[in-house]
Amino acid sequence: MDNRILGRSGLRVPALSFGAGTFGGNGPLFGAWGETDARQARRLVDICLDAGVYLFDTADVYSDGASEEILGDAVKGRRDRLLLSTKLGLPTGDGPNDAGTSRPRVIRAVDSALRRLQTDHIDLLQLHAYDAFTPVEEVLSTLDTLVRAGKLRYVGVSNFSGWQLMKSLAVAERYGYPRYVANQVYYSLVGRDYESDLLPLGLDQGIGALVWSPLGWGRLTGRIRRGQPLPPGSRLHATEQFGPPVDDELLYRVVDALEEVAAEAGKLVPQVALNWLLQRPTVASVIIGARNEDQLRQNLGAVGWTLSPEQIARLDTASAVAPTYPHFPYQRQEAFARRNPAPV
Repeated sequence: MDNRILGRSGLRVPALSFGAGTFGGNGPLFGAWGETDARQARRLVDICLDAGVYLFDTADVYSDGASEEILGDAVKGRRDRLLLSTKLGLPTGDGPNDAGTSRPRVIRAVDSALRRLQTDHIDLLQLHAYDAFTPVEEVLSTLDTLVRAGKLRYVGVSNFSGWQLMKSLAVAERYGYPRYVANQVYYSLVGRDYESDLLPLGLDQGIGALVWSPLGWGRLTGRIRRGQPLPPGSRLHATEQFGPPVDDELLYRVVDALEEVAAEAGKLVPQVALNWLLQRPTVASVIIGARNEDQLRQNLGAVGWTLSPEQIARLDTASAVAPTYPHFPYQRQEAFARRNPAPV
């Protein structure tokens, strides 16, 4: 397993990491993802560690904290062999302070996560969403307190816009607060919006990307094909409304290209889709999920080989969409392009 530096930090992370969203699955979203119990979770962790996958990601909202609890049980006795990443900030209750990243909410949420994970520190804490009601200075000073207390090692964000992340970095620099080193983002061959603002920002500011839903919310498994109904058991039946939208024609065009490249490379369609992401700038780790051992072992097959430049170019072309304003002039007009070379 390839190891990479996470952003502008000294932390090394594996090219593939494991997302524990299937652990303890309950509710309309997480129940459809999977219902991995403690015994099954420990087996999946065993396979990951044997393969060199030592970063495990979760969140307090995953199955109302059950994911963190089961992950904590699964890694018991080998905490020093792995990294734990979790997220907070989304609503976990109906109370006035059960959402957001105010000082009391963050402190309470971190302490609760530590208890559920059965650990004394979190290697990477990410804010799950931007809180427009809490001053950035308050958020970062709280994180600074928790880092100094030894409860957190590194901090990052998820689902921030470019200006929200850049403002946070500026405040951190001004006051000497901990700097975000990771950005957990949605990025896939059928979802390349990350490339417009956040990827150039990551290059410029040294922010490593941790990619969630790298198979486009389950669309790039090779089972969804042009002119055919969704296969039985597809989670899209139950969860499509929760995930990022994808144009059908784009999906079919990308799947056609993936099938061609997979046949040439002797790989599976999802392995090709994951490998493409591993070649993208700023990507530090791609978060894979699995409901069972077979899915996990298939996803692990995405490493140890590399797509050719011609194959990458073919996938780039199949997945390309017209950029939104103000980005399209930089692609379409020669005068803009000469002075602003594309980062990808």
